[in-house]
Amino acid sequence: MHESPATRASAEGQIARNIRILQPAYFALVMATGIVAIAAYLNGLVLVARALSWLNVLAFVLLWLMLLARVIFYPKDTFKDLIDHGRGVGFFTTAAGTAVLGAEAVVVFEQYRVALALWFLAAALWLLLTYVIFTAFTVKQKKPSLPDGINGGWLLAVVATEAVSQLATLLSPAFPEHSDHLLFAALCLWLSGGMLYIWMISLIFYRYTFFVFSPSDLMPPYWINMGAVAISTLAGALLVQHASAAPFLSPMLPFLKGFTLFFWSTATWWIPMLVILGVWRHGYQRFKLAYDPLYWGLVFPLGMYTVATLRLSEVTSLPFLRSIAHAFVYIALAAWLITFVGLMHRLSVIASGSQPRTPSKAGQPV
Repeated sequence: MHESPATRASAEGQIARNIRILQPAYFALVMATGIVAIAAYLNGLVLVARALSWLNVLAFVLLWLMLLARVIFYPKDTFKDLIDHGRGVGFFTTAAGTAVLGAEAVVVFEQYRVALALWFLAAALWLLLTYVIFTAFTVKQKKPSLPDGINGGWLLAVVATEAVSQLATLLSPAFPEHSDHLLFAALCLWLSGGMLYIWMISLIFYRYTFFVFSPSDLMPPYWINMGAVAISTLAGALLVQHASAAPFLSPMLPFLKGFTLFFWSTATWWIPMLVILGVWRHGYQRFKLAYDPLYWGLVFPLGMYTVATLRLSEVTSLPFLRSIAHAFVYIALAAWLITFVGLMHRLSVIASGSQPRTPSKAGQPV
């Protein structure tokens, strides 16, 4: 049975529309899948890790094709998103997702040259996005109020910074002639990411506690409050692991260990708070639970906390932390599976020709 020209045109129009309204933060899918794959691998679930990794390669390629198509065919929409206080920070997922995929290449497949190429791409994206986005936010004349303009997604800037840092550290043993350069870059990025987190979380916490907070305001990226310090923990733990390879790192070991534990403690503090707020949102306030691409920003912190806790247990000689990591890997896998099922359902709706729902209050197409 052949498709009619009208049906084909309708499907093509639907694809074009979804490219036009592509959520800038959709690369959180790559971030989430990548870190859950690494968590599975480190916890002995090798087949699961490899299956997720190959799926992630496919997702990475498809998302890049869609993003490039959006840049080429809808440059005004792309630029409008880039300088928007609510949506612009979502572009940092491209840098973070690329770096996490590079870490997958190292941990799961030991493909260091592929990972190096991904590191260069991630570093270039991080550099470009950091200064384009924050310069635009600074010089634009019309700006939103603090409660309307800031959310947990802003911490994706921290995640991208730390993702590039941790990949540089992972690459350092494979390129001994450039080991010092990679480790120094990793150290500087780790420190910069920590600085950014302190700045941004102060504003986010202020918004939490001194402005009216409705259920629709509690978007999934608020879990990045925890994920940003979890990946800072991972980047710090990796620096501690590789400190013996760089003379400039060895004297800093107490500082590295102390701040790494500080980041992990902060990430752990956030978990009960975020769970309580989630129960308030969906249980007490009866906010409808439906698939949203931003939910990948919830899955990522769970996987990252698993990996970060595991690495921290190795560098601090605290083996009891491994039991936390072993438990969290199943929580992360369950969250990934639920979100993936939601994505498949969403794609089936699109394939059937149904129109996407209207944007949410925050302006995020869902």
